[in-house]
Formats: sequence, structure tokens, C-alpha cells
Amino acid sequence: MKDITWDAYQIFLLVARQGGLTGAASTSGLSPATVGRRVLDLEQTIGRQLFLRSQTGYRLTPDGQGLFEQLQAMESASRKVEGWRQQAQGSSVVRVMAGTWGTWLICENIQAIRSDRDGFRLDMSVSERRATLSHREHDIGIRAVVPDEPNLARRHAGEVAYAAYRQRNAPDGLSLSFLAVSEEDAISSYLRWPHENAAASIAVIVSRPRSLLDLARAGAGQAVLPCFVGDLDPGLERVGDEVKSLRHAQWIVTNNEDRHRREIRTVSDRLYRLLKSHADLIAGKRPSRTV
Repeated sequence: MKDITWDAYQIFLLVARQGGLTGAASTSGLSPATVGRRVLDLEQTIGRQLFLRSQTGYRLTPDGQGLFEQLQAMESASRKVEGWRQQAQGSSVVRVMAGTWGTWLICENIQAIRSDRDGFRLDMSVSERRATLSHREHDIGIRAVVPDEPNLARRHAGEVAYAAYRQRNAPDGLSLSFLAVSEEDAISSYLRWPHENAAASIAVIVSRPRSLLDLARAGAGQAVLPCFVGDLDPGLERVGDEVKSLRHAQWIVTNNEDRHRREIRTVSDRLYRLLKSHADLIAGKRPSRTV
């Protein structure tokens, strides 16, 4: 039997916890079809059926439940070993997960989040998938939907607005061309918007949202971006009004049991202050420009 990677087990855990492919896909950043193939590969490798499949979702079989319990124990042991290792080294790590543009904002203002005087390391994960904190995969997450897990604490950090942007003073014909990420990578609503509303006008497709900004700056077409990204860029201009159907709330999420750890609380508070200080821009209020 070939070796099974930890990644394969993590996909299994996501499907078991989410109860199906769609939830696991939104959390992992993979497509439902890819998640389904990974689960089937795992079952074939192990030689046991792990899920009962139905129109209402995926339910663990007795073999699946047994594997699930063993993997939870492995996760717990791994977290304890990592905590022990950090204590032995006299260091601590704060793991933050945010989307492409939340991470971009943090990087642009990193001195407001961590300085040389801080005694912790900051690990940042960039993903459009939902930050997973229930089982301590991360310490702090910035989410676009209110968390419904009972063991998570949350703070509302404002609303995020979106609009289409193109190169400033570009020819009118540029408004007809759209830039998009591939459908498989279009996890978030704003990334799906061009496929759902202007599929015939897509001129360039990329795999990473960050490339949308670069392409729009270069005049390759228009891209749907968060307003705080597009409005702050002097080389871009809005094409039309805000896409109001994409507006959503923003939440800073931590695990209830860990949120009072000094370094986690410190980073969480600083992130909250950063987002609140940019609240008007993030909500789509255009900055004043001097001419």
C-alpha cells in the first residue's frame, strides 16, 4: 500500500467535519470535484469505505468514524508537541490566516501589527478559503462570514465593498474586457462575479487573485477588487458604481480557549485597530484626492 500523506487525511477531516464536499471545498480552497477525488483515492488506498454518500451530504461509516477519532488524537498530540517545542525554544508563534487582500493590507501596515520589540513570530497564511480555528489550525482568522462554530470568539470589524477597476484614463473599449481567476480558483463571491455576469467578456484568466491588480494596472482589462485596494491605487479608476451584491461583513475570529494568550490578544487587538482605522475605505468611501 502506498504511503498516505497528512494532506490526504486533512481533506478527510474537512469532509467529515463539514458533512460534504461543498463545505470542505470552501474551507480548503479546492473544488468540490477535487475534494471528492481525494476522498475516493483515500478510500481506495486504505481499502475501506469511509463515507456514506447521499443527496444531503457525506456521513461517516463505522470505519470512517474510527479513522476520524484516531486522526483527532493525532491532531491533539501534534499541537501539544508544537507547544512544547516553542516553550523549549523560548519563543511563540501567532498564526494568522487571511485572504489575498486582507494579507495585502497587513503587509502594507506590518509595523502596526508586529515590531522588533515583540517577542513572537508572526506566521501569515494567504488563502481565499475560510480560516479554520476550531481545531487550532490557525490562531487568528479574518473571515467574510460570521462564524457559527461554538468555540470561536468573533469581533465585527466593518464591511467590505467591491467595484470594478481599470487603468486610469484607459480607452473606453477597455471597459468591455474583464480579468478573472479560473473557475476552479474562484472561491470567493467577488472572484466568481466575472464568470457569473460577464463570462463572454473575460480576456485574461489567472490562478491567483493578486495578479488581477497587476493586470488592471497594466491596462489588460477591468478587475473586480475590494474598494480599499482599487481606490488607494493612483493608477486605477472605478468602472461604474459599487457592486452592492458583493458587500459583506468582516470578522476577526479567534479560538475561545486561546484568545486570552498575550501574544494572540496583542495581534488580534492590533488587527482590529488596523481594520477600524481603514473602515471607511474598506466600506467603499472614496478617499479624497488632491489635484
